[in-house]
Amino acid sequence: MASTAHALHILVKHQEQAQDIIKQLNKGAKFADLARKHSTCPSGKKGGDLGEFRKGQMVPQFDKVCFSCEVLTPHLVKTKFGWHVVKVLYRT
Repeated sequence: MASTAHALHILVKHQEQAQDIIKQLNKGAKFADLARKHSTCPSGKKGGDLGEFRKGQMVPQFDKVCFSCEVLTPHLVKTKFGWHVVKVLYRT
């Protein structure tokens, strides 16, 4: 089982906006460009790059997606911070 993951994310306030971002990604938009434009998280300035982190370091809902869902596919998750579009680059 993986103990670390490297992920990108885009944090927005509304589910509809997050779903629209996923549609744009599926049509070929670049994750980093959308993160810089829409993310309310400081990581948006870095294209949404959260770097590598360990299991248990993020809030539980976010952690679950990062350590159980398909890699390189955008996923939608709600946390106390808002709606996240998450793309896991790899796990180790």
